[in-house]
Amino acid sequence: MTKPVLNSFFLGRALAETLNDKLGETLTYTLSELGKINAEQGERLRQFTQEVIDRAARETNSAGGNTTTVSSTGQTVDVQETIDDLRAEIARLRAEIQNHRQQG
Repeated sequence: MTKPVLNSFFLGRALAETLNDKLGETLTYTLSELGKINAEQGERLRQFTQEVIDRAARETNSAGGNTTTVSSTGQTVDVQETIDDLRAEIARLRAEIQNHRQQG
């Protein structure tokens, strides 16, 4: 082999190895940064969730556990009482449906 061919071979090989090393470093750095960003986002989401829970707890405590609200007609409505009434109505309708099925 001639000397220029041999030099070209080793030059090409060194170039490929160097590019491969740099690509590996860049990929490792990029994945590391993505991992950091992912961890930071997870922490921000956890902090946001905790802030929402804390705010809801403060509002619940300041309301004294009051479940009344004002409807669009201006009347005071007890939300828990409304829920209980709806549950009773659902139970009554289920019983009627069951009776209807048994008769048919």
